Amino acid sequence: MAGITEDGAAGAGRWLRRLVWGGAAFAWLVPLGAQMFVPGALWTPLDFIVWGVMLLVAAGLCEVGLRLSGDLAYRAGMVVAVGTSFLITWSNLAVGIIGDEDNPLNQMFFGVIAIAIVGAFLVRFRPKGMALVMAVTAAAQFGTGFAALAYEQFVFIIVGVFALGWLLSAWLFREAARGEAPVAAA
Repeated sequence: MAGITEDGAAGAGRWLRRLVWGGAAFAWLVPLGAQMFVPGALWTPLDFIVWGVMLLVAAGLCEVGLRLSGDLAYRAGMVVAVGTSFLITWSNLAVGIIGDEDNPLNQMFFGVIAIAIVGAFLVRFRPKGMALVMAVTAAAQFGTGFAALAYEQFVFIIVGVFALGWLLSAWLFREAARGEAPVAAA
């Protein structure tokens, strides 16, 4: 982007990129280390492949999000939203959020992620629209908590943590929208 100085948003963007990709590389190595030192931590090659694909997708989406805006709040909002989606997916695939990973109720959590994705495209990734989409996604996430209450009560706390991720992302996008120049009337 023209006009961004090295020690400004471009420097922060580089720092965030290194954090995202370095974090993904480190996260991929954690189960390898656990497998070497923790008895019972056995991963198959397929587990490592799925884990690697998940990390690549999450880091790639963060990379795209970091390129959409030079605003630090926007970038952080994207990283938080992608991170929340990643945690939901990982939890769901690894052990399941409600019951085990085979419980069909767990599919509603992927529906929450779909709300965030479809909504982001509908608002064309604009900060003000993204703030609204993330708030709606948080409300949908809370809705999954009420559905889960009938099955397991402690899941409501887990769902609350996910909803807080969506709300933090909404707040960051709102802050990014505040920094936008108003659109002149034609």
